[in-house]
Order: sequence, then C-alpha cells, then structure tokens
Amino acid sequence: MKRPHRPKTPRRNAVSTSKLVPRRDGFSLDGQPLQLRSGEIHPSRVPRSYWRHRIRMLRAMGLNAVSPYVFWNVHEPAPGRFNFRGDADLAAFVRMAAAEGMHVVLRPGPYVCGEWDFGGLPPWLLATPDIRVRCSDPRYCAAVRRWLLRLGRELAPLQSTRGGPILLVQVENEYGSYGDDRAYMAFVRDTLRTAGFDVPLFTCDGPDAFRRGALPGTLPVVNYPADPAAAFAKLRAHSPHTPPACGEFYPGFFDHFGEPHQRIATERSEECVGWMLERGISFSLYMAHGGTTWGFYAGANTDFADGHYQPTVSSYDFDAPVDETGGATGKYHRLRALLQKHTPAPLPPVPAPAAPPIAIPRFTLTESAALLENLPRPIRDVQPRPMEAYGQHHGLILYRNRLHAGPAAKLTIRELHDYGHVRLDGRRLAVLDRRLGQNSVDLPTRARPAQLDILVEAMGRVNYGPAMLDRKGITERVEFPSPYPAGVLMGWDVFKLPCDAAHLRRLKWKKKTAAGPAFHRGFFNLTQTGDTHLNLRGWTKGLVWVNGHHLGRFWHIGPQQTLYLPGCWLKRGRNEVIVLDLERPERGSLAGLPVPVLDRDTAGNLWEQRHA
Repeated sequence: MKRPHRPKTPRRNAVSTSKLVPRRDGFSLDGQPLQLRSGEIHPSRVPRSYWRHRIRMLRAMGLNAVSPYVFWNVHEPAPGRFNFRGDADLAAFVRMAAAEGMHVVLRPGPYVCGEWDFGGLPPWLLATPDIRVRCSDPRYCAAVRRWLLRLGRELAPLQSTRGGPILLVQVENEYGSYGDDRAYMAFVRDTLRTAGFDVPLFTCDGPDAFRRGALPGTLPVVNYPADPAAAFAKLRAHSPHTPPACGEFYPGFFDHFGEPHQRIATERSEECVGWMLERGISFSLYMAHGGTTWGFYAGANTDFADGHYQPTVSSYDFDAPVDETGGATGKYHRLRALLQKHTPAPLPPVPAPAAPPIAIPRFTLTESAALLENLPRPIRDVQPRPMEAYGQHHGLILYRNRLHAGPAAKLTIRELHDYGHVRLDGRRLAVLDRRLGQNSVDLPTRARPAQLDILVEAMGRVNYGPAMLDRKGITERVEFPSPYPAGVLMGWDVFKLPCDAAHLRRLKWKKKTAAGPAFHRGFFNLTQTGDTHLNLRGWTKGLVWVNGHHLGRFWHIGPQQTLYLPGCWLKRGRNEVIVLDLERPERGSLAGLPVPVLDRDTAGNLWEQRHA
C-alpha cells in the first residue's frame, strides 16, 4: 500500500554561525572580546601538500588567524576560464585553516600587490591597448565583477556567518597610495556584497593615505613599517569609532635582483608586536611565512626616486619568522615566547619539518636545445608590439628583421621590457638591461643585408605604483637611421617563446652542446626525497624546471643564488631538470644543497645565522 506523502520537517541547521562585531576598542565574536593575531600565508606560494604544516606552524607560534592574498591571475588565467583545482583550491585552504582552529582574514583584491606579477591582476587585461586599471574604466570593472562573483561562489559559503572561519574581507588594497577614484572603490565594495560576502569589510592603507583609501561602510586599518604609536594615532584621528587594527606589520622584507638581501632586526619586531599585544590591538604579520613565487609570478617595482625598474627575486623568504622551507627561525622562537606571555593556555608544540632537508650530489646536464633553433612559426607584423598583443603573457619573445647593407649606425629600442639580446647574423652585439636604462646599440657597417634579432626576456610586471601598465617585449618601436635620421624600422617577424609546458614539449634535444641561449636537460636519481635548494652558482641568467614544476628565475647578480625545490615535487628514482640559460656558452652541472643561499655575500652561512 502506498504511504501518503508527508512533507519533510525542515532540519534545524546544526552549523554554528557567528559574526565578528567591530567596536571602538576592538572586536568581539559571540559576545567575547577577540584580538586577531594573524599571519599572512599565500596558498599560491606554498605547495598544497605543505599547507597544513605551514598553518600549524603559525598556530604553534601563537597566532589565531591566517590572512591569505588571493591572486586573480592564478585563478582566471584567460578571460572567463577559472581554476580552483589542486594548488589553486582556495576553499580547501580555508577549510584546512578552520580544521586547525584558525580564523581567516580574506584579502581578495582584485588588486593585492604582494610583489606578485601585475599585483595579481591578469595580464590578459593588457591586450586592450588603452585600458586603465584600478579605476572606473568600464572594461576593467566588467572583468572585476565577473571575477569577484565567481570567487564568491567558492568562498562566500565559508564565512563565519555560515559556519566557516572567514571573519573579515578586504576591499582592494592600499588604494590610498595609488588613486582617489571613490566610485571605483564603492564598486568593489558593492560587488563583494553582491558576491555574497556579508562579514565586515575593511580597507588597508598606510598611515598617511586614509583620506584617499578609506571607504564608507568599511573598517579602515593601518599598515606600517615603523612607529606604531604614531600610526595608530593617525588611524584614530581619521576614524575615532572603529577598532584599532594593523593590516600589515612587517617582520621582514623582500629582495630585488642586484640589490642587497633584506633583513629586519628581530628586536624591532618584538618591540612593535609587544606594543600591540599589550593594548589588545588586532594585527597581521606580513609575512608570517612568505614561501616562494614560483614560475613567472615574481613582480617588480619602480624606484620612487628615479623610476628605474626593480625586478623581484623568486624567493619570498621575506626574512619571515617561518622561513621559505617552513622552518622555525630564531625570530620565530622569540616571537613565540612573546605571544605565549599573552596567551593563557600553553601553545602547541612546534611541528617537525614537513620534509627533511637533503643534499643532491652534483650531476651534469647532458642534452641541449638551442633556443633560436627551436622557433615556432612567425607572426608577420609591420611594427613590433608587446607580447600581450599577441596573446602571450610570460616568457621570451623574438623580433626579427632584415637590414639593408649600409654604414654603421645606432639602433634604439623604445621601451624594451625587460632584458634584451641584440644579434646581427647570429653574433651577439649587446645586452640591454631595463634596470640600467639601456636601450641602444651601435651596429657595425654591413657590406650586405644582415639578419637582426632582438630577443627579449619578460621579467616581473610592476606590482605597485603608477607604472603598473607594464607590458612586455618591445612596447613602443625600434628606431634606425636607414635611410632617414629618425627612421622607424618596419616589417618584422615575431616569434612567441612562452616557455610553458607546450613549448618545452616541442624542444628537439641533442647530445652536443648548444651555444648561445639554450635549454639544457639532465637527470638525477634519488633513493630518498626531501626539501633541497638547487645551486645555480656558475650559471648566468634564466629559468629552471624540475619534473615539470617551474621553480622560478635565477640571475648571477643575486642576491639569491639557489632555488627552493620542495621534496613533494621529487620522486624516488629518476628526476628531470631543465635549465634555460640565456648567456652561458656551454652546459653545466647542478647540485642540491640542504640550506639556501639567499645572499651572495654570506653564501652558505645565511641559514646558520637565521636559525641560531
């Protein structure tokens, strides 16, 4: 007999929900005062298999929250094509933080800075020649809206108001240091609300930028590198009825190629963090654990004094309390002792390393593939354009022309971004470095027509300040007085060299040594895996891949001399290494060190100094 249908009684929601409440003197959660002691970790800078270990390191240090930047260009690599899988699974990271008893302070941008390529904005935006970013340009705002609405599907269900760990969400980032388009900032705020983010929203700015960066309906918090009393006095004067909070306190700093390795005294961190702890002020350590900027994602700056270009190294160790490999530094232990004094319950024990450090005996790379012998089909163009105009985002690009016979003359490249090799009939004439303002080369007399090659390496896009529209390749024109004094060189073949997985698969490997810019391949065997650091001393400038994972950039000018290789990317048995060196004339060898060399002046002693 068929039973009569009875409507189901709705089950009571068993998920505990709460909302962070801002007050003048601080925050409360579920009626109890809450001092947020957060630490910044970026999931995109840490292999997924190490996420839990790094979160536990922060908790054992005495922190109760994690603050992740969200890098838009990682999650929307092409317009409308989203990636939230594997190492890009943000929801998994947030759930993992919750499982480890940590709150989450989410920082989704759309612009984040972070010493990350283009400040996290996707480079495909730059294919539109006249686009403007971080403002009310409707083309930019349409892309931002699509992105934030899609992000809301991933993360809005994980807010504390729905039983998750996300307590706060940031609107943009340090906007007061960039512009004053209030309509744009209101648009980002309202789009986050439309995307489902209903927890309190906040803005981060330096102590002199609240007037331009703060926004009605959000909480202003201060970022500061120096005097906390002065910074919080300015925050209170600007916003007398909101909680005092620090969005970024810097226990360390990042490195540029060719500049000294940055270190921040532990005593200074203890002093400032202690000052905030004693006053119940919420704060976040930027960075608590920096990690590594894999692949092409390291960004760049322009010097405020003279505007010169400053590319950032791949290591994001940051002189942080938790080092690049997840280890506890001396700074970590001293801040942990300080935090324990302000924590009633004993802190958890410091976790053991996620992977043991190992050395890899020196091995020789045995195969090569010359870059200029492995070219794709060219694109014919009347004048050179930046790589974004050809649908390319990273890597290298080759511009080729045919010069008539003629007298010696100067060739000038207007806005070469960022590092160029100029060749004539295969012979290298010059290397042009954007950092040094170099943009011209004297070409010799040509008795007959000659082939001109300009090979350009794209380094990091500017991630901070007014020079962010940083397209790559030859971004304006090439001038050559033939036959006119200020003639513009026309008629080019352009070869895209993105150095991605598809590009590497097309290489034709040979046992003989390849001269000039070349890829070199070798193999090593392991009986045990662990974290190591590939020693690039003796190589010149280029990129490294191991088992298909792009470790980042190297450059002999330092300060970084090794590239971190996580043990989770290694395997027992045979492992493959590919090195692209733009200048070394022959193949070389590699070894793995158990400790990094992040400062060319201290060589292998840096690790021992930091862990003493």
